[in-house]
Amino acid sequence: MRRKPLALLGLPLLLSACSGPLPHPDSGLAIPAQWQHPPAAPARMPDADWWQSFGSEELDRLIHQARASSHDLAAALARLRQARATATVEGAPVLPELNGEANANRDQLIGSTDGYSNELGATEEERRIEHFDALLTASYELDLWSANRSRRAAAHKRVEASERDRAAVELTVTADVADTYLQVLALREQTRIARLNLDNAEQVLKLVEVRHAAGASHALELAQQRSLTANQRWQIPRLQQEEREATIALATLLGVAVQELQIRGEFDALRAPGIQAGLPGELLVRRPDIAQAEAELAAAEGDVRVARAALLPTLDLQVGLGSGAERASVLADNPFPFLILEAGLSAPIFNAGRLRAEREQALARQEELLHDYRRAIVNGLADVEKALNALAGTERQLHGQREELEQARQGFALAEIRYRAGADTLLDSLEAQRTLFEAQDQEVQLRLARLQASVGLFKALGGGWQSGTGGGNGRGD
Repeated sequence: MRRKPLALLGLPLLLSACSGPLPHPDSGLAIPAQWQHPPAAPARMPDADWWQSFGSEELDRLIHQARASSHDLAAALARLRQARATATVEGAPVLPELNGEANANRDQLIGSTDGYSNELGATEEERRIEHFDALLTASYELDLWSANRSRRAAAHKRVEASERDRAAVELTVTADVADTYLQVLALREQTRIARLNLDNAEQVLKLVEVRHAAGASHALELAQQRSLTANQRWQIPRLQQEEREATIALATLLGVAVQELQIRGEFDALRAPGIQAGLPGELLVRRPDIAQAEAELAAAEGDVRVARAALLPTLDLQVGLGSGAERASVLADNPFPFLILEAGLSAPIFNAGRLRAEREQALARQEELLHDYRRAIVNGLADVEKALNALAGTERQLHGQREELEQARQGFALAEIRYRAGADTLLDSLEAQRTLFEAQDQEVQLRLARLQASVGLFKALGGGWQSGTGGGNGRGD
């Protein structure tokens, strides 16, 4: 008999080993100390309203509209409510469960007084038997191996993961709206430039036609200028088609019909923001998708604990207060005259390996989520590196391309003057026109690429969201 206290001494050690908060996951990855190409210009880290850095009130309005009406974001919010409800369900067994029960029964002999009931010799009162009872029970499973606490902790981690998922969806929707809006304005600007170039081409064509009528130019020169003018003319409907397609895509992101969308912004009014990338290690708390993967991995640790505890015995306790009487008034006078105490110990003996398989399943799931967490970190680092590279590359290209554009403008003006004076052939003027058209179009494309690279960097850095701020982009739910 003296061995029992010694055996019980090990129980607190087992309980302490299984209990405790879920550990902070360690990715096991080596995070670089610096980015490969950090921004050289002084800038600031993205904040919650990073899109305002482009200086467009219309973009600000569209993004707020998208965040209010996006179906993707609404679905993410619904998933978050599901996770919170699940956490309440999973956390309920940590506390005792209280139930009340009340019953009323009546047993009555049927038949006439001349029938079977009368032969039994029963009086009218004895032919009817009534019984009333009430029971109040409290049940509780002793959480010997912290299974219930681990299940509740895992559920709360999944709520956290769902909050991060909502923030990630919001960031994606916001970045897509900004990116598509920039594309719409850039296509409008390209269309405007194409019309100006068409006007220039038509003016030169009129000059060639006059010179050809006077016999001062060949039919080949006339055909060449007509070909260049026709080429410039069909570019306009192509750009208009692309602009309409981008506008439809923007309306879809906003959750409205394209007929309801009116875009009035101007591409030249946009400004290129300066962005600070911070340090690579900060990315782990600045990107909601990485924080989501981390929370999912932490929840998997709780699942493993629950699966291990399922292999061990469980102890259930139940306490009840009850009463029974032939009249309801008696219950009111003495509601609970008797006490019920129950205790049950159960342990798995044979289940064809199901519980061990569930434990192995939980362990394998944990390993899978560990790799998902590592992949999220690696992809996040790569996203920032690519965005920084795109930003630096487009900046250098724009610097050189603007010099090219200025020279192309001067070259076209000189070629037109020399052609009118008869000093050059139309071939020189045609080449100058093509060079100018291409330089103008390329300049808009590079400016768009520069702005879209900024959007990509904002998104890669988490868009101003930080872990522990209570929701996406620093806002509570």
